[in-house]
Amino acid sequence: RGNGFYNKEVIKFLKEDWNSKIIRIPMTADPDIHDSYIFDKETNQSKLETVVDACLDLGLYVIIDWHSHKAEDNEKEAIEFFTKMATKYGKHPNIIYEIYNEPLKVTWDDVIKPYAEKVIEAIRKIDKNNIIVVGTPHWSQDVDNASENPIKGYKNIAYTLHFYAASHKKWLLNKAQKALDNGIALIVTEWGSVEADGGGEVDPESTKKWMDFMRKNNLTHCNWSINNKDEGASALKPNTDINGGWKDTDLTVSGKLAKEYIKNW
Repeated sequence: RGNGFYNKEVIKFLKEDWNSKIIRIPMTADPDIHDSYIFDKETNQSKLETVVDACLDLGLYVIIDWHSHKAEDNEKEAIEFFTKMATKYGKHPNIIYEIYNEPLKVTWDDVIKPYAEKVIEAIRKIDKNNIIVVGTPHWSQDVDNASENPIKGYKNIAYTLHFYAASHKKWLLNKAQKALDNGIALIVTEWGSVEADGGGEVDPESTKKWMDFMRKNNLTHCNWSINNKDEGASALKPNTDINGGWKDTDLTVSGKLAKEYIKNW
């Protein structure tokens, strides 16, 4: 939404210049954001499909992210959306469905898991195999809760872990380790080197600890974000061209760090 980076040139540039292997497409779906998918299916759907098609064409993995903090309030819309996506794209093995970006302070057992099971059931009617990623409580941090009562009866289910290195230190690494020890698969669909609100300074030491942890555990990860919004988490400086072709001087501190890790992964 309101973001011109949803185009094939950007995807091609990220593949060739950053060595990106996976692209996450946030599809804003919150009920309280006026231009979100809930209110403007057509524009948002066409933006999304432009990027999905580019990723398929370029041979990249692509995460279709239902970018909501209150997905349980729009279960019907989520099911419709993922039914449509699975029907259109489910035959491609590089499609990944992220069915709930960041739940807030709601419980895994009573809210998130029942929602996830309904959406998973709808996807699996059409697409039996592709990975489905399920959000976890408290902005996708409480992966340990999910690991104590995981979703049963389906294969290729992973769980979302998000971190912002300047805010999230050892305590969150411990939760992640516990979830892995309990045998669930994690995918870091969103990370930043700055504070959790997307601002503040880059924390290179904490970022390195997280990168070491992800390398050791073979965790797939996507950095937040390719944007030129004036905030710490944006990879690009304000007014940077929306069609790729960026030089290192166009990148923010966080953008340079992300590129370095992604390129050499």
